[in-house]
Amino acid sequence: MPTIDLDLPRDPADGLAAAVALRRLADQLEDADVERAVRDGWTWSLVAEALGVTRQAVHKKHAKRLRALGVEAVRR
Repeated sequence: MPTIDLDLPRDPADGLAAAVALRRLADQLEDADVERAVRDGWTWSLVAEALGVTRQAVHKKHAKRLRALGVEAVRR
């Protein structure tokens, strides 16, 4: 993986706050796109492959939230 030349903040607290904000944004993007994929008929296996994780991991992370929204994944 290539390294990225960053102009890091002088205060580690600023850098850590930025890392937290990026993690939250990444989680929000993942939640939205997993929901969209499942609504579009993707299986848990397809979603997992796209995310580079196991089917079990993606199901554990997202299934309960999606069920609460009335979204069910296709079983194939």
